Amino acid sequence: MNPHAILIEKNPNRVKITFDGKSIADTQKALVLREGKLPPVLYLPREDVDMTLLRRTDYSTHCPFKGNAAYYSIIAEGKTAQDAVWTYESPIPAVAEIKDYLAFYKEKMDAIEERSE
Repeated sequence: MNPHAILIEKNPNRVKITFDGKSIADTQKALVLREGKLPPVLYLPREDVDMTLLRRTDYSTHCPFKGNAAYYSIIAEGKTAQDAVWTYESPIPAVAEIKDYLAFYKEKMDAIEERSE
């Protein structure tokens, strides 16, 4: 098996993300990306994220299996989580499903909750 095999599937749970006591995202349309032996990553559709609290940064990274990632910081009432959110705006075809989705660094959020509805 390819050690960098990527599997993307729909998350059956409702996902809520909070930062500095504010709701940043609430969706029932999250995706779970599993890549090799790395921990699973939740990707949330932009439409279910409060984009008014996100500010694009100049930071970027490249993954040979997903493409170029752009980053956002979260700013809520003066508290900032620098480069806490990433997105693949033009992912490689093998992971095209994550286009227009955002992922959050768990350790920079108050909480990322999953609940079955």
